[in-house]
Amino acid sequence: MSKYALVTGASRGIGRAIAEMLASDGYHLYLTCIHSGEILSAFAAELAGRYSVSCTPFVGDMGNFDDVSALFASIEQLDVLVNNAGISYVGLLSEMSLTDWRKIMSTNLDSVFYTSKLSVPLMLRRHSGKIVNISSVWGNVGASMEVAYSASKGAVNSFTKALAKELAPSNIQVNAVACGVIDTDMNHCFSPEEMDALRQEIPCDRIGMTAEVAQMVKSVLGAPAYLTGQVITLDGGWT
Repeated sequence: MSKYALVTGASRGIGRAIAEMLASDGYHLYLTCIHSGEILSAFAAELAGRYSVSCTPFVGDMGNFDDVSALFASIEQLDVLVNNAGISYVGLLSEMSLTDWRKIMSTNLDSVFYTSKLSVPLMLRRHSGKIVNISSVWGNVGASMEVAYSASKGAVNSFTKALAKELAPSNIQVNAVACGVIDTDMNHCFSPEEMDALRQEIPCDRIGMTAEVAQMVKSVLGAPAYLTGQVITLDGGWT
């Protein structure tokens, strides 16, 4: 039977790697981004040609319920939801604007609620489904200068555990992958010296790769249905 997956924030980085992994496994895809429409469309066409799957790009803000509703208007079946869309903010909490706080929460947390709210009824029809939320180690332990980001990811972790309990009787699994330092554009705000200092803190002595996150997501999707409500840390032994 055909399998369908939605990946948010799929134009680059972790989302892009996850999308390619799913396409290679035969999933028909819905991919979203908020800014890079041309890049996402080219990527979707590339995946469709390479793996012979349908691949629908969608440009919209997953932190806006109207945009998410417009996306789901064309989705009739969904087996996998990967909530990857996210942004960061580095700076003192006292200097953070209300607009920046709301944007972090909207993109990182509200989006997970919106997509899950509309995905669950589709999964309930088939009495099966898997939701994977891409989180962060800062959601587990918090980070100085990243209070809003840490708070949003901590909330995603709690959301994951609670929704998993709610949906377990319906054979829908909800898990999260809490990433450490991964080689993505999100870390380009740090200088080479700062990145080198981070690397030295990591027992594996290197930065994680987006392909490794995709591999972890694949493992979660292939795990027994008894695996649910888990926040799995992928950080090279860092935290």
